[in-house]
Amino acid sequence: MKKSILQRMAAAESRTESPVCSDASDKPSLARRHSSPVISNVGRALTQLTEDSVISLDPDRIDRSPYRDRFGNDEDAAKELEALKISIASEGQKIPVLVRPHPTRADHYQLAYGYRRWAAIKAIMAESDRPETIKIRAYVRELSDRQLIEEQSLENGVRENLTWIEQAMWAVQLKSAGLSHRAMCPILGASEAAISHLFRVTEAVPEDIILAIGRAKGVGRPKWTAFAELLKDPSSAARVRKIIDTVEFRGADSSSRIAQAIRAASSAADKVTTEPAEEIVDFAVGDRVFGRMKSNSAGTTVSIPKQERAFARWLADRMPDLLSEYNNRSDRTHQEV
Repeated sequence: MKKSILQRMAAAESRTESPVCSDASDKPSLARRHSSPVISNVGRALTQLTEDSVISLDPDRIDRSPYRDRFGNDEDAAKELEALKISIASEGQKIPVLVRPHPTRADHYQLAYGYRRWAAIKAIMAESDRPETIKIRAYVRELSDRQLIEEQSLENGVRENLTWIEQAMWAVQLKSAGLSHRAMCPILGASEAAISHLFRVTEAVPEDIILAIGRAKGVGRPKWTAFAELLKDPSSAARVRKIIDTVEFRGADSSSRIAQAIRAASSAADKVTTEPAEEIVDFAVGDRVFGRMKSNSAGTTVSIPKQERAFARWLADRMPDLLSEYNNRSDRTHQEV
């Protein structure tokens, strides 16, 4: 069985040599190594959870956290959720979720953490003949928006399967809750420089494109940074948006979708729109066609049918005069401009 969130966080902290974020004036010491905000938060959380009592709630009276830490269209997450649903159905819910009283709906709650457990139990309810008998074990605590997102971050901070772009989008959520880059350091386990880089990508790549690509498992900072650089050209985002509704894009996994998006963004131009269609003009009087002019990207050609050979000779004889007339007309046009 997996370790609890707090156990894993404590174990991760014990392996940390020094705080990720520190002032230049800070001097490393053994005492400072073990007093980072993460381990302090773990201690406070353990104390609070010990004092809280676990109650059983109707899952239908619980809403998801307003701060989204997971992409919705993810095939890997769907498989993991199915596995968790089977586990809870057979062994029960071992770890309670944390909720707060809903700020706007009476007798309802909002999740602070435990979304996957809640979603799995909701799925079990949907398949049950007696859904009213299914409950979810939960801690209930009064939390401000800032406290809710911090509690949610305790769980996110030790997840081993958050992808790089999920971490970047979670940083956006943390910023929306009023956290500074420095305050995010212990939560994300990253330096201020690394956090600034997360924001450089999320500011360059539009949110709708990120969500269309998905969590991109196995795709790290270098590829997302290269993609962000390509999108500095305003036309690049438009080219990417053209492909995100295609069958090929939607049918691919998220790692392949970012590869397709990068190809679209780096394409100099859309061939369909840049190559002009062939233009055909007939020289005719009534039903009689004396010649045909074709224009395309390679140039312009004039063809005269065999039966109009006399017209071809006449045109060839008149060509010097026609060229002179055209040349004089062009000179006058330049003078007028």
